[in-house]
Amino acid sequence: ISCSLVGSEMCIRDRYVLHTVGPIVRGAVTAQDDALLAACYRACLDLAAENRLRSVAFCCISTGEFHFSNERAANIALQTVRAWQQAHPSSIFFILFFFTHSYFKISRGLLAADGTAPA
Repeated sequence: ISCSLVGSEMCIRDRYVLHTVGPIVRGAVTAQDDALLAACYRACLDLAAENRLRSVAFCCISTGEFHFSNERAANIALQTVRAWQQAHPSSIFFILFFFTHSYFKISRGLLAADGTAPA
């Protein structure tokens, strides 16, 4: 699993774009698929921290054409990011998930379930 950092000459507001390719699910999603997806998030967070980026926005890695369900992918994303932030509390202070409206609703529901949803 890797993540690459490129300049964002084509992006108006962002200084960098982190690019990773998540697992492509063929058939039923396996524990290995889950682990590979989590590794994508960790690789991007590690690279962002190495480059002293203070905020990161993620899209829906491996959903859609890669066949991860939105709910499963959101749960993996949130768990992985939380664990990473606990291990690196002063590295990145703002992490945003940029998804479709349905993914937003799923993520908000997961956050509400554990009492961490924003007001």
